Amino acid sequence: MPLDRDHVLRSAAALLTRKSTATMDEVARAAGISRATLHRHFAGRDALVRALEALGIAECETALDTARLDDGPAGEAVHRLVRAIEPAAGLLAFLYTENQLFEGEQQNAGWARIDARLTALFRRGQESGEFRIDLTPAWLTEALYGLLASGAWAVAEGRVAAKDFSYMVVELLLGGARRTRA
Repeated sequence: MPLDRDHVLRSAAALLTRKSTATMDEVARAAGISRATLHRHFAGRDALVRALEALGIAECETALDTARLDDGPAGEAVHRLVRAIEPAAGLLAFLYTENQLFEGEQQNAGWARIDARLTALFRRGQESGEFRIDLTPAWLTEALYGLLASGAWAVAEGRVAAKDFSYMVVELLLGGARRTRA
């Protein structure tokens, strides 16, 4: 029986989102496979994390496409994006803490593509007068990442209801990003 790689990755993501220090034995158990099978497909934790990174980037890019970032007001595009990315927020929260993914020359180019699209969205919102201009688009992008990760952790720990995730992320981000009229 061939290994269902997507099932293994999603099981690993679900576990590591809850317990970032989980061992490869625990990941194998969560996926319903032996440790030996897991190691045949992922030589170690680094290989597993890199595979999860590829999954996370793919999930982000799908959410960016689904959100139609260039359509309508930028604020509405942010709402659509947060709703679209919510299912992957836990995985992103885990990846966000994996420093080796963002160091050195082996950084996946997918992160730069995602950053560029988000930065363009925030710049468009500034140019249209929706968002404050004293906060850089790069900072707004980082703030969104941080809020997505924080929201995912708060939902996972039961401190925030899952149904409130999108509202809380968007309202805090845009409440701080909206330009006030004099």
